[in-house]
Amino acid sequence: MAGFDGTIRGLGILSTDTTMNTENSDIASIDRIDDVEQLEEMLSRPTPGAIDAMRRLEGDILVLGVGGKIGPSLARMARRASDQAGVRRKIFGVARFSSSELQQQLESHGIETIRCNLLDRKALQSLPEAPNVLYLAAMKFGSSGQTAMTWAMNTYLPGMVAERYPNSRIVAYSTGNVYPMVPVDSSGSRETDALGPVGDYAMSCLGRERIFNHFSLQNGTPTALLRLNYAHECRYGVMVDIAQQILAGKPINLSMGYFNAIWQGDNNAITLRAFDHVVSPPFLLNLTGPEKFRVREVAEQIGEIMDRRVEFTGSEAPDALLSDASKSYELFGNPQVPGERFLQWIADWQARGGPSLGKPTKFQSRDGTF
Repeated sequence: MAGFDGTIRGLGILSTDTTMNTENSDIASIDRIDDVEQLEEMLSRPTPGAIDAMRRLEGDILVLGVGGKIGPSLARMARRASDQAGVRRKIFGVARFSSSELQQQLESHGIETIRCNLLDRKALQSLPEAPNVLYLAAMKFGSSGQTAMTWAMNTYLPGMVAERYPNSRIVAYSTGNVYPMVPVDSSGSRETDALGPVGDYAMSCLGRERIFNHFSLQNGTPTALLRLNYAHECRYGVMVDIAQQILAGKPINLSMGYFNAIWQGDNNAITLRAFDHVVSPPFLLNLTGPEKFRVREVAEQIGEIMDRRVEFTGSEAPDALLSDASKSYELFGNPQVPGERFLQWIADWQARGGPSLGKPTKFQSRDGTF
């Protein structure tokens, strides 16, 4: 990284702070992720900070929506961190579980699974009491074609959950999509900035925040809302989308010219540590990495690793969906895995034909259509 001037040259990564958290830093020294078993171990390996947070936290943890892209590794990290902290607690994982294989995997790692349609009020009421709730349930993919279900999942369900668990601590995911696009030469939107969601998905996610805020104020429920933008691992993320387009010989659209990202293992650790900061009214936190990635340069770097030619279409807009997560770094330090490292992991994984989750981020969307 010679000649550092805020840009890690060749990677399209812009940063105002290159100091990396040394917690669990051996992960960042790994050159290659060989298989799913290794990947999932890394994603669920708790940092010292996550272990300390689980040591301080009292009671069981209920993970709602554990079957999504983040849920399995987050639940497993909660289990591992609690065990390493010497704290005996139950970790409940709740989902529809269309895949019995996932349910079996979670149970093999000490997660007590529960099949449940969360929109079924009777089923929701039957869930066990838990003083700590991780709210992951959401709908994004296909939301433009199912607007009614999108609003039910993203806005109505949070109210049902808040009514069901008024005395619990709740850490819930939101999204950076609640912000408007900002100039690409800015540091990104901060938690105190005006909101400007575009499209049904983003507006329904703001609805989720408003509902949790309402019930937090009404019932005194200590809550944290995490505006995530974008979690990455080798099977999912903007970089995975770019790598797959390159492999398919498709041109990379440059209209959304920049994006933020964070390694999902770091996302998981910060999510668990957010239990230390739940409050009423809710604690707000942008959750992403310190780098600002330029799509053109990321694609060129991935193409170089894959030994594939990269073509482009469109031109970079002057604004993009970007978040400033300085508040997170002040509280928890910078993520343990820098962007340049997980870019290399992802490019190598995709070049070798590693499996993907089949959930494109659709980060290129500038009209809120997902």
